[in-house]
Order: sequence, then structure tokens, then C-alpha cells
Amino acid sequence: MKAVGFTEFGGPDVLRILELPAPEAGPGEVRIRVHAATVNAVDALQRSGPAQSPEAQQPFVPGMEAAGVVDQIGPGTDTDLSVGDHVMAIVLPSGTHGAYAEQIAVPVDSVVRAPHGATDAQAASLPMNGLTARLALDTLGLEPGQTVAITGAAGAVGGYAVQLAKGDGLRVVADASEQDETLIKELGADAVLRRGAEYPDRVRAEVPDGVDGVVDAASLGALTARAVRDGGRVVTLRGFDGPGERGIAFESIVVFRYARERAKLDRLRQQVEEGRITLRVAKTFPAEQGAEAHRLLAAGGVRGRLVLTF
Repeated sequence: MKAVGFTEFGGPDVLRILELPAPEAGPGEVRIRVHAATVNAVDALQRSGPAQSPEAQQPFVPGMEAAGVVDQIGPGTDTDLSVGDHVMAIVLPSGTHGAYAEQIAVPVDSVVRAPHGATDAQAASLPMNGLTARLALDTLGLEPGQTVAITGAAGAVGGYAVQLAKGDGLRVVADASEQDETLIKELGADAVLRRGAEYPDRVRAEVPDGVDGVVDAASLGALTARAVRDGGRVVTLRGFDGPGERGIAFESIVVFRYARERAKLDRLRQQVEEGRITLRVAKTFPAEQGAEAHRLLAAGGVRGRLVLTF
């Protein structure tokens, strides 16, 4: 089968087409004929070198989100899925097991049907980023009526966090650049404030007592404490954690914790179908142009997901 991966660390140009044996679905697994796989920042970190991903084996196939069609069900696998179903999956890459491939075998608990009416590219954009946003909000544990601040709201995780927080009944104070303000308002934020290092101070001006929690998708780190009330919480995505001033708790999350939370992934599917979650695809690339997709990601400013098609 065809896959996109690397045999040495480096920039986007190390990505190449690899010919690999097709995997077989084992017990408790399904195999997906992948039609679309998203390009995410973690893929670039794994590609760039052992300091960022010391566990990476060579050759390595990145990719944490895929959509396609079930083409094999492992022996003895208990599932409501059938061969031919259109599905989406979260993938935990290891060695040549990554979403950038024509076929991938994954635990059945990591797979659900794709949202009705969604393209493969759109469906692929939801599992990893949507579950990350869900985990962030679950970790905060806020109650309806409380207020959450969200940084990086124009990104994949931040955008889903805005919409999921509104679905949870929270008041949302989100950040945005001038050109993204309309987008973030359309996603449902109650207040949209200019992004950057001064965003926490702007939040305090908007919410004088401080917000109840923060989803820090933009990695502002300790700066976010200025936006939070005494005893509030901050969830970070880039490894920053530890105690803060005024009893503020910081907690770093990793989506691996929700990689087999099938009910949560299926609820995301339902929310797309209900019109509560918006799937945003910026551009698709044939698999052979994986390096170009990584270059565009590195350039920044992409709104919506970059997707490889197979």
C-alpha cells in the first residue's frame, strides 16, 4: 500500500511516498481504506527530529486523524460497523502505523461513522482535534452559566472548544486577530477580544472577577493566570502545568486519554449532524504533495484543516 512518511528527520522535504505491507485487522480492530488524513502540528513535530519525538521509529508514518471506508473487520470483533461503512477515526501513530496511509487498522473503540453529509476531508478533521477540545472542557469541569476563556480560538482545537463550550451552556470569551473576529463570532463566542500577550488583561476588563477557567490552545502559559478568578483552572495543550498564584490550577492534557472513548467521538458526530459543530477544511492535497501541505502548515495563518487525500 501507499503511505506518506519519512526515513530521516528534517524539514517537509523528508516526507516521501513509502510502499508498505497492508495491515490486517486483528481481534478488536477494523481496517479502514483511508480516503483523507489531516495534517496537524504534532505531525510536523514528529517529522522534525528526535528532540521533539524521541520515540519515533524509522520509517515513520505520521497522522492522527483519518476518514474512509471500513474494508475489514478483525476476527471476533464486537461492533455495529459493517464493511463499506463510511467512518472517521483517531489514530495514535507508532512506526509505520499512522493515518497518512491508504489502509490502517485501528481499535474499534477509536472509530465511529462519519457525520451524515460530510465529505471524507471534513470528517477527518474532527476526531483528534474535536476530542482534544472535549477533553479540555471535561478537565475544566465547569457548570452551565460559568465563563470560559479560550485562546487560539481560530485554530482547530480552539474553534471546536468554542462551539462545544456553548453546547455545554458556558459563556465564552475567545481571542481573535482582527481578520478572524467574524469567524469566532460565527462560531458562537459571547465576547471576542484581540489575541496576544495582552489578551488576559482584556479578559479581566470584560469579566472583572475573572473567568472560571481557560482552554489555552495558543500556549500563553502562565500569562493566562491574569484572566482567571481565584481558585480557577487552566487547561494547557503544550505541557505547561503546575500550581499558579491565587490557588489557580494548571493542568496539561494529552488526547491519548480519549483515544478509545468511542461514545464521546460519536457524540461529536451527532453534534455535527445537529449543526452544533462546524467542520472547516482549508485545502486538500493529493498524498504525493504531503511535503507541500507541511510547508503551508509551517507558514502559519491557515484557517481550517489541511488534508491529504488517498
